Amino acid sequence: MKTMIYIAYRNLLQAKRRTLLIAVAIVMVAAMFLVLRSISASITERMIESATTLSAGHVNVGGFSKLRRKAAAPLLHERERLLKEVKEIVPEATGMVDRHRGWGRVISPASSFNVGVSGIIYEDEGRFFKSLRLAKESEYKKNGSDKVYGDFNDFQKPNSVLLFSAQAKKLDVSVGDTVTFVTEASGGQSNTVDLTVVAIASDVGFMSNFNLFMRRDTLLDLYRVADTTTGAVMIYLKSPNQAAEVMERLRVKLKEKGHDLMDHEPNPFFFKFERVAGEDWLGQKIDLTIWSDEISFVLWISQALDLVSFFVVAVLAIIIIGGIINSVWMSVRERTKEIGTMRAIGAQKPFISRMFVWESVMLGVFASTIGVMLGATFLLFINSLSLPIT
Repeated sequence: MKTMIYIAYRNLLQAKRRTLLIAVAIVMVAAMFLVLRSISASITERMIESATTLSAGHVNVGGFSKLRRKAAAPLLHERERLLKEVKEIVPEATGMVDRHRGWGRVISPASSFNVGVSGIIYEDEGRFFKSLRLAKESEYKKNGSDKVYGDFNDFQKPNSVLLFSAQAKKLDVSVGDTVTFVTEASGGQSNTVDLTVVAIASDVGFMSNFNLFMRRDTLLDLYRVADTTTGAVMIYLKSPNQAAEVMERLRVKLKEKGHDLMDHEPNPFFFKFERVAGEDWLGQKIDLTIWSDEISFVLWISQALDLVSFFVVAVLAIIIIGGIINSVWMSVRERTKEIGTMRAIGAQKPFISRMFVWESVMLGVFASTIGVMLGATFLLFINSLSLPIT
């Protein structure tokens, strides 16, 4: 075995130019594969983090209430009962919160835009606030300093609002400024409330552009709904991989407890308003989703990157495999006399075949290792720059 490996090694050195060209190609493919897969994994991880921080849990117990045939509201009644039942069904949950949901327009003297709104209870949102970081003034002000203003604890004050740096930049506001939020209540009338910006957080991925947070009691008053209602119960698990199993368990158990459930539709709740409003039923129906359903409208980014990565690497791999096969074939043709000499002194055909196989294996392993090392070094360098994925 040692003799065979040594001969294969010497043969690779003898054909330096051909070996170098094939090795460089393999190095590039290995490095590119590692980089593309790492970027894709990072984007997916960031999406999960953004989704489960801003707009969803790993599993979500939401739904709609219909008091009229052609109107639907993202509300669930009997909040305390629902929370108790969900806790009983999912005892392994690492966290659980309920938030009201809404949609409206936030207005400042400089600008305005439509945004989703969540009504939260400060005392219940420890996980949420631990995931956030107060933004430096330079993140939302053109000539701002690196100082940090605001305090998440001030969210306990009445009529307070939490913005993200991209939102504050669009609105041209700072901590302490006032913005106006306008929404349409269930009766069809437009309600408004003036909110004080108590904190501006750094962006949590690009999804933070679509979410605004205010106190739950403020949102209840804005929509004129009772305190016994909620928008969605968000369940957090040890691993996102448990989400599908937990959702199916909830579907079975909640039906047993007498709740009406909607058919599973892998879309966020705001995509379902028109369909639900057109359905012929009154009352309340629960809608179960998992984290990926709530961000399905942006999840295609990660899926597209995976597809592009696979296609690029597959094409390059085919080219490299063809190059290695061609290299071995040329090596066999060039060393006909050498092979004849080895056969003449007693080398068997299997020995000759294994020698060429070892050449290919050594070339592939050696070049792939270098490629992985180069790719890892590049990724460590990029990671050290702390570039945000937005």
